[in-house]
Amino acid sequence: MRTTRSTEGRGPLYRLYSSRLRRQIDPGSVPHHVAMVIDGNRRWARQLGYASAAHGHRAGAAKMIEFLGWCDELGIKVVSLYLLSNDNLRKRDKRELDDLIEIIADLARELSADGDWRVQHVGRAALLPDGLAAALRDAEERTRSHGGLHVNLAVGYGGRHEIVDAVRRIIDGHSRRGGTLEELAENLTPESIGEHLYTGGQPDPDLVIRTSGEQRLSDFLVWQSAHSEFYFMEALGPDLREVDFLRAIRDYASRERRFGG
Repeated sequence: MRTTRSTEGRGPLYRLYSSRLRRQIDPGSVPHHVAMVIDGNRRWARQLGYASAAHGHRAGAAKMIEFLGWCDELGIKVVSLYLLSNDNLRKRDKRELDDLIEIIADLARELSADGDWRVQHVGRAALLPDGLAAALRDAEERTRSHGGLHVNLAVGYGGRHEIVDAVRRIIDGHSRRGGTLEELAENLTPESIGEHLYTGGQPDPDLVIRTSGEQRLSDFLVWQSAHSEFYFMEALGPDLREVDFLRAIRDYASRERRFGG
């Protein structure tokens, strides 16, 4: 597990360093699927003296649009963004949660407004307020035929709940076909569970990135990340820079993936 620290800089030296990093990355070594835990939005707002966390969440959402552009330019095919967990829905202050729900709905609408990216909601829609669930559903419908970057928005998401839902789908389908418990037990495999996850049919994430210096998964893609590489950076979510991202990709490309070995 590696860490990096973000520093300020947008001048000629920054652009020179960014170009150098890009040249150091072999296109063939770029991860196919990147998962991102955008963290530190509230801390960012507090450090800058804002009265509410909403300023940080809005800045974090704007940064995620920028981040998706970096991924697209680099040739990454799938990006999963962890935006709102099941625990957030239960534990966050109501005012902050209401603001966050509005911000995520706006983000979904913006991502589906134009371009060729495909948006997919991963999570339990039944847990979400009607307006947010409708915004995510509409974004999915509007972009279903798009062939560009595939963007998973993890909203109302919990990795353990996802596994439970997958097993329930398997049991329900088996029951409707009239199968026995013995047959179900015999045919239950990691592959069959994977096919019934919210991300069924997608490749597992090659690289999981988390901002703000925290080094934990927080129930994000716990099944899919079994063989993922991890990269933790000190930058708070809204402060994430392209060079921080490029360093993460360069570091990933330098690793020898063992897939559990």
